[in-house]
Amino acid sequence: MCRALFGAELFGYEDVTCEEKSSADDPAHGQKPPEHLGQEKAVCVGQRQFCDRYFDTSKFDLTLKDIWLRKRTGCWELKCPVAVSGTEEKSGEQSKAAALCSRYKEITNLPEIQLRVKEVIKAVCEDGETETSPSQEDESWLSKMNLVCFAEYTTVRRSFTLEEEGVKIDLDQADFGYHVGEIEVLVPEGGDMQSALGKIERTARKLGLTGDQQVEGKMHVYLKKKYPEHYAKLLSAHVL
Repeated sequence: MCRALFGAELFGYEDVTCEEKSSADDPAHGQKPPEHLGQEKAVCVGQRQFCDRYFDTSKFDLTLKDIWLRKRTGCWELKCPVAVSGTEEKSGEQSKAAALCSRYKEITNLPEIQLRVKEVIKAVCEDGETETSPSQEDESWLSKMNLVCFAEYTTVRRSFTLEEEGVKIDLDQADFGYHVGEIEVLVPEGGDMQSALGKIERTARKLGLTGDQQVEGKMHVYLKKKYPEHYAKLLSAHVL
């Protein structure tokens, strides 16, 4: 399955250790969840915990192209960047939404994922072709493409819906001490991307957020903490 995912981070902050003098409200620790969330009649639709494992080559062939291969609780996903359309660039209002959003095409069909990854890294499998019906559990194809796990963490997520149709808000707490919230709209392939951008912008405005607020995602903070060399390469490539 393919779908476009539009996301805009709401807030982000790190846990404060006993050694740190400043509070989590300090700008150095990011922003707390917006108080408007409760006022906007957000309805909690569930809480779950999941583990993410991310894979790339030793030369970061995927992530340097802003392509993210992960296995989340037993299921494979590939996120590829979606280009900004010329229509969006012409409108000042849309450019605000575009600045606020990250946008990816999300692929969950494993044979298609393997094909896309193979195209990017130009890898050649030992048997010369990709399996036609691979299982989610079989990870032997990773070594054939020289892919290794470079990030692994667990997240507790609470999800909320608002009156705006199709808008979801996720509040995440990662096990490495980072909290982040995101507005998310999923668009089926060929769907109305302009409408998705509008929904995100209206929701952000209701919550008192603007495109000037730059919030780091979980992967930003994880790599900065644990793998600064990888993080620096992604910064240089303007991926992060």
